[in-house]
Amino acid sequence: QVQLVESGGGLVQAGGSLTLSCTASESSSSTMGWYRQAPGKQRELVALVSRGGMPTYADSVKGRFTISRDNVKNTVALQMNSLKPMDTAVYYCYGRNLAGPIYWGQGTQVTVSS
Repeated sequence: QVQLVESGGGLVQAGGSLTLSCTASESSSSTMGWYRQAPGKQRELVALVSRGGMPTYADSVKGRFTISRDNVKNTVALQMNSLKPMDTAVYYCYGRNLAGPIYWGQGTQVTVSS
């Protein structure tokens, strides 16, 4: 069972920046990334990154968020710039090895005030 532990959430004003980090207990995930869930909404993709570093972004965050990965430290980070109130959500770290089971972190709250 892969354990994913997030850190870095918090409260920020619109236009500000935050960086989320996630550490995996082992290096078995070929794909890592971030999803988010706002109150009353479904969980949605934010960004993914392959083991080779190829990123995928939701249209809503392109140009504002940057995902990165360190395969030696088993970490994935999400640099979030130009934050908007619509980015307010619980952010979940995601890990999956090929078509295997999906692992989730416990979630970290990001709140953007207007």
